[in-house]
Amino acid sequence: MAESTEIFTTQEPVEYTEAAHGGDAAHAEPTLLGLQPFQWVSVAMLLLILVAILRLKAHKSITAGLDSRIAAIREELDEAKRLRAEAETLRDEYAAKIANAESDAEAMLDNARAEAESILERAEEDSKELVERRKRMAQDKISAAEREAVAEVRAKAAAAAAAASRSLIGEKLDADADRKLADDMIAGI
Repeated sequence: MAESTEIFTTQEPVEYTEAAHGGDAAHAEPTLLGLQPFQWVSVAMLLLILVAILRLKAHKSITAGLDSRIAAIREELDEAKRLRAEAETLRDEYAAKIANAESDAEAMLDNARAEAESILERAEEDSKELVERRKRMAQDKISAAEREAVAEVRAKAAAAAAAASRSLIGEKLDADADRKLADDMIAGI
């Protein structure tokens, strides 16, 4: 920065002249009542604002507009607070519903497990009973088959014995032996 200051201080000021137009070397600004144009613009703006405030009562319309805007913002804030309270209530309600649903689901799951276990136990008992019943039926069939076989063997043995005794009787018993046997029996009576 020190260098830039030196540049400006060492240069010679340049004068612009209007020698070609026949004017003075110095340029003069127009003034009215000793005020420059930018000062007149400031005074005019100040007068306009004063007239607007005092005469046209702009401050009342400005404050009324600001008050209505403040009221609208307050209403929006109250509405936002109310909506937030409703949202928190709904959130709490749904959180409670979710907790209830989770507990209900847990209870249903426990109930389903208990039912599955009881069904499994019942199925095991039923299968044991079925096996026992079928075992008894098989034993009954085996016993019946044994009885039939024994009866069949006895019948065949009786038939064989009867056939053997007929043939023996037929061989050993003739008409004389048969008469003697009949007389002995009659005598025994």
